[in-house]
Amino acid sequence: MSVTRKDIEYIAELAKLKFNDQDLDSFTDDLNEILNYIEKLNEINTDNIEPLSHPIEGLNSFREDIVKPSLLIQDALKNAPEKDEAFFKVPKVISIIK
Repeated sequence: MSVTRKDIEYIAELAKLKFNDQDLDSFTDDLNEILNYIEKLNEINTDNIEPLSHPIEGLNSFREDIVKPSLLIQDALKNAPEKDEAFFKVPKVISIIK
């Protein structure tokens, strides 16, 4: 299967995109290269290969949920450049647009 420039123009029209002649030619060549590669992949014998849901078999490694004491507020804030009572003081990062 190959794609023609007319096919690319039609796809671009459906997507409401405009391209110059050079881009249309480039997209046509690129898409044909991709399709040729897919054709090569279709030649591979996969008769005795089981389908995978994921390419790498992995197991979840959960750890035991152990309750530990947390930091004291004073220890957590001791290296903070600015603090306000029991909180880190940071510059405002969100502004309200009116």
